[in-house]
Amino acid sequence: MTDGALFGDHAYSEEELVAEIGAAYLGAHVGISERTLENSAAYVASWLRVLRDDRRLLLRAAQHAQRAVDYVLGHRVAEGSSDSP
Repeated sequence: MTDGALFGDHAYSEEELVAEIGAAYLGAHVGISERTLENSAAYVASWLRVLRDDRRLLLRAAQHAQRAVDYVLGHRVAEGSSDSP
C-alpha cells in the first residue's frame, strides 16, 4: 500500500491499520482469543489520531486487509484486480 512510510506519519498509520484489521480477520478465522484483540485495539488507539480526517480510510483499509487475508489463505483473487494484497 505504501512505500517509504515513516513511523507515525499518515502512510505508516494507514498501513498499520490494514495490518491490524488483517490480523483481526485472521485471528477470528483461527479462533484467537478476545484478549489478543483487546491488545490490538489498544495499539491501534495509540496512533489513530493521525487518521481521523480521512473518512474513507476504514473502508479502504478493510478492503486492503481482506485482499491480504485472501492471499494468505490462498483464495483466488477476482479477475481484473491485482494479484498482490
